[in-house]
Amino acid sequence: MAKVMVSFPDELLEKVDAEALRRATTRSALLRDAVSRELARRDPQLVRRAIDEARSLFDGVGVFDSGALIRSERDERDARDRRAPAR
Repeated sequence: MAKVMVSFPDELLEKVDAEALRRATTRSALLRDAVSRELARRDPQLVRRAIDEARSLFDGVGVFDSGALIRSERDERDARDRRAPAR
């Protein structure tokens, strides 16, 4: 495992040490976990671009009425049931 030297303002290091103590862990473990979580997060700019792209794909599609879709599927199922032979 590599060791690195990192500079923190005194106030931040005090908060890190207090949190490590509260969690009954080491400063290194706390920082390692925090960095791992941060690196696992999605880049907000990439997320925004993906949302914008998805929205552009649906431009002009019109209004979607889920109730109409559900009624249509129900009516088709009921029609199939009426055509099916009795058991």
